[in-house]
Amino acid sequence: QVQLVESGGGLVQAGGSLRLSCAASGLTFSSYTMGWFRQAPGKEREFVCAYGWTGGRTLYGDSVRGRFTISRDAANNTVYLQMNGLKPEDTAVYYCGAQRPRSSSRWSVTADYDYWGQGTQVTVSS
Repeated sequence: QVQLVESGGGLVQAGGSLRLSCAASGLTFSSYTMGWFRQAPGKEREFVCAYGWTGGRTLYGDSVRGRFTISRDAANNTVYLQMNGLKPEDTAVYYCGAQRPRSSSRWSVTADYDYWGQGTQVTVSS
């Protein structure tokens, strides 16, 4: 049974930092692309960033590039999201997703992810 468990969310002032974690179990971690998405109230789930299953490649959404950093720890089956320079518009529930390799992987597409965590709330006050 695959489980993705996010942690590290909370309340932070604008300009502050948070680090989210996503612990994966029940899958071969090294074979999955891991992604972070977020969803604000009344909005669709939005791509934040992803870390490919091979080659150490990463991809970032335009709104977070230069402020957020994704990393993964294969020894602990965990992916991290370091968020710096937080803005009120970053407020959302943040979700971790896992994507099997496929011939036409689309890392930024919600529907292409096979597993999801339950989410962790991030609130940025102005």
